[in-house]
Amino acid sequence: MLPTRLALALATAFPFIAQAHEPAPPPVRSLGTVTITGGQPTSLPTQLPTTIERVTREQIEHSINANDSEDALKYLPSLLVRKRYIGDYNHAVLSTRASGTGNSARSMVYADGILLSNYLGNGAAFAPRWMLVTPEEIERVDVLYGPFSAAYPGNSAGAVVDFVTRMPRQFEAHAKIGFSHQPFALYGSEGGSSGKQASASLGNRSGPWAWRLNVNRGESEGQPLTFATRLVSQGATPTGAETQVTGAVPGLNRNNQPWHLLGAATQYHSVQDHLKARVAYDFSPTVRATYTLGWWHNVSEGRPVSYLRDAASNAVYSGKVNIGGRAFTLAPGDFGLSNEDLTHVMHGLSVKSHTHGTWDWEIAASRYDYARDVLRAATVAMPGALAGGAGRIVDGGGTGWATLALKGTWRPQGGEGPHIIDFGLHGDTYRLRSIENATSDWIAGSPGAMNQSSSGETRLTSLYAQDTWKIAPEWKAVLGARFEQWRASAPAATPVDRRESHVSPKFALAYQASERWVLKASAGRAVRMPTVSELFQRGTTSAGVAVTNDPNLKPERSWTSELTAERDLGKGLLRLTAFFERTRDALYSQTNVTVTPNVTSVQNVDEIRTRGLELAHQEADVWVKGLELASSLTWTDSIVTRNAKFPASVGQWQPRIPRWRASAVATWRPDDKWSYTLGARYSGRQYSTLDNSDANGFAYQGASKYFTADVRVRYQISPNWSAAFGIDNLNNYNYWNFHPYPQRTYSAELKFDL
Repeated sequence: MLPTRLALALATAFPFIAQAHEPAPPPVRSLGTVTITGGQPTSLPTQLPTTIERVTREQIEHSINANDSEDALKYLPSLLVRKRYIGDYNHAVLSTRASGTGNSARSMVYADGILLSNYLGNGAAFAPRWMLVTPEEIERVDVLYGPFSAAYPGNSAGAVVDFVTRMPRQFEAHAKIGFSHQPFALYGSEGGSSGKQASASLGNRSGPWAWRLNVNRGESEGQPLTFATRLVSQGATPTGAETQVTGAVPGLNRNNQPWHLLGAATQYHSVQDHLKARVAYDFSPTVRATYTLGWWHNVSEGRPVSYLRDAASNAVYSGKVNIGGRAFTLAPGDFGLSNEDLTHVMHGLSVKSHTHGTWDWEIAASRYDYARDVLRAATVAMPGALAGGAGRIVDGGGTGWATLALKGTWRPQGGEGPHIIDFGLHGDTYRLRSIENATSDWIAGSPGAMNQSSSGETRLTSLYAQDTWKIAPEWKAVLGARFEQWRASAPAATPVDRRESHVSPKFALAYQASERWVLKASAGRAVRMPTVSELFQRGTTSAGVAVTNDPNLKPERSWTSELTAERDLGKGLLRLTAFFERTRDALYSQTNVTVTPNVTSVQNVDEIRTRGLELAHQEADVWVKGLELASSLTWTDSIVTRNAKFPASVGQWQPRIPRWRASAVATWRPDDKWSYTLGARYSGRQYSTLDNSDANGFAYQGASKYFTADVRVRYQISPNWSAAFGIDNLNNYNYWNFHPYPQRTYSAELKFDL
């Protein structure tokens, strides 16, 4: 096994890293596994023993209003990306069958084999780096469900997403401009938000060289996301010194307690720039080297708007106020201002053989670096804070992660025999560096006294092997195992240095029951190690309460299995899957009521049990020529079965996992000019808290059910020009996942392809 020290040395020696490949034709199904042919995506093994769904570039262009790369997943079974606005870079978390939107570390996202998932933490603030892929780059997206491949660590417990981007075979040029608009009305906020995007790309192939350059700029204004509130019960008897105000919006919070909504506390305006360059060189017809550079820059402003007005109709942001005969005090933090300036850089390098003979191999490394990551926030009240004043500066520069992988495929009889063996060695390192300083001028002042700092590292070194064994013409088995050695360390008054090792077996069996029916069974263990932030992050809540961390958190340990029946429909596929998962020591933020005083922090939940059914269907030329349908329906029963630290949660639903969810999309292409799409998505009731005490999902901080419809019309103007118009949330459903989701949103785009 490659020592962690050597893995780190190699990752440091090759800081410019990525993996790339030719766009592959769709994977070929055989005996219930998926065989990757042609230009194999570098993050995937040759045989995939689990449920897989995909969406192609053509489907994205015709059927999806895709402003960001994560929009490509919109209609896939059992998936949800918690995207709040166009360009949402830090809260667009992926939810899967048995993992809610608070569990970002239980899924994996790759682009051409480069890890985009952010395992510096777990939760809304650690979303995948979707912005390092633009929709125009995508050739295909593959999604693997469940931890059934030994090629992936325990973070694959939910799903593995792999974006496959294009490399040119000849000279090509592309350009796109897009506009969006969202009329928005909620509480006391009215008006609208808009966005615009422009992208361009060039590429060519000449002899052994191929290259592609993509640039993108997006400017967007999201809807209000957070709100200043006060419980009615917190009001005191007025003394007469308060300012009499109007405009507070009465309502019920997620626990059905009466409260006042005082204003929109955060609404973001952001400008994002993206550059992606890929260069490939063929040393021979079977060996290729590929380098990828990704650069992303974000400048954003978070601004509040108070609903409160005094007798002269002036906005009120601070001080003592009288609302409906009760006295309240407004704090500077109720209406905070923030500016962010972020520059992140991604590198990738891979050298890979693709003979499809007896041996194939790959060496790949990647690095994601927070080159600049500065948040400036005011600690003085509005409106004076607009001109400056005291604040804080949070600098995350130096944070990031690096990966190194050595992979091989052995076909003992040149691919003609019953065995295909995949094996590999992985090394991953995640580093957290965050310093918060006070400043006399939150807009442009220098850092002053340090308020707090967080630092730490986690390292994972893994060895895996997986054998795909064709037992007989009708039978195929996949047997594998993954050995992982994990280390976590942090400097402190009492330094932390933890080491653990785990083994995760994998198994799958497929049976060709008839010409059209395939039956499959899969089982696998996943060990999701605690992230560096869960172990070592320091901070305070919005209420000023210190966050307590436990550097001795146990890893999550999950056993997952599924039974699947698939029917080939000729021009489509019908699939029914029963899935089961039992997770011990699940990682959640909760309150330990067994100690005094109670402690709220990330803790281990003893056991969560999940079971469900997933029905998926896709078919082309349904009823009439040119009509394509795709739909899914998922039922999930996910329950906390043991939790000694918080007994009130036992028997309750796992947070952010609804009982029912469904999606459907129909695209009709009557000719080679027009395409018309109607899509719909549904999610049932869900909760945000472990004890399910948040009974009101249709409120700020709640998690609601929803039903939304989308439409898209695309017209091919000429061989080189196309235009599209779409509406997301056509029925203007007002729904929540802590923050409000977008309301009805109009979009239009114009594209040029050469």
